[in-house]
Amino acid sequence: MATDGPTELFETKASGRPPYMLDEQIGFLMRVASQRHTAIFATRMIEGLTPPQFATLAKLREVGPCSQNKLGRLVFLDAATIKGIVDRLGARGFVVATDDPYDRRRRAVALTEQGRAVANAAVEVAADISEATLAPLSAEERRQIIELLKKLG
Repeated sequence: MATDGPTELFETKASGRPPYMLDEQIGFLMRVASQRHTAIFATRMIEGLTPPQFATLAKLREVGPCSQNKLGRLVFLDAATIKGIVDRLGARGFVVATDDPYDRRRRAVALTEQGRAVANAAVEVAADISEATLAPLSAEERRQIIELLKKLG
């Protein structure tokens, strides 16, 4: 039997919790904000980089060459996903993956000269993307949201 809104609201209130309103839920709000950021990213990022590809290049730019496994952990991607990203970036000439000289079971990933140039340009664009994403917020709100999102991560 289908119920209408008022009955559901009454049932939720009877549980002692406020009514469940989707537009007030953290997961929903984070998804909406993420969709907005992703749309801004897609229209502005150079070289057709996806967010995970950009993160991979930016992290390699930041930390230098490292094992593929460690790189995946640093950008919060599983082993299969980071391998695919490294393979695609390698095919484009942005990274090189070689046997790790210290452990042949691992692959060491490094930026190529072309990859470093792309990463340097991409982080400049990414700063503008972040600015556009946060544009509706005051400086204090920007600081707060970054701090709070770090706590959730």
